[in-house]
Amino acid sequence: QAQIQESGGGSVQPGGSLTLSCTVPGFTSNRCDMRWYRQAPGKDRELVSSINSDGTTTHADFVKGRFTLSQDNAEATKKYLHLQMNSLETDDTAVYYCEADARYFGDGGYYCEPHYWGQGTQVTVSS
Repeated sequence: QAQIQESGGGSVQPGGSLTLSCTVPGFTSNRCDMRWYRQAPGKDRELVSSINSDGTTTHADFVKGRFTLSQDNAEATKKYLHLQMNSLETDDTAVYYCEADARYFGDGGYYCEPHYWGQGTQVTVSS
């Protein structure tokens, strides 16, 4: 059962905008990263954008200047991750997945690894 819920996908014309939202359980560590990935038909899953525990965001080159990522931790039981997508292109067509790391303790101390995944939301860009 998915712990993460994505929403906001849909169909849009080239040049349009969409905002994807991801609801992440509040028990996930605030010291780990959260990310958006995407997978287009016939292609491997690729990293789109990520946000670290300091709130610093990074984006893949193919979305720089078009996508922005923000996090909302206002609620104690949930966190929200929003991906604002502008100037959408046909190549942005894919299923978009939200992911949150889990924090573990090992011989070397604490570390984070991808753990919680959503079921994906479809984004289709076509004229």
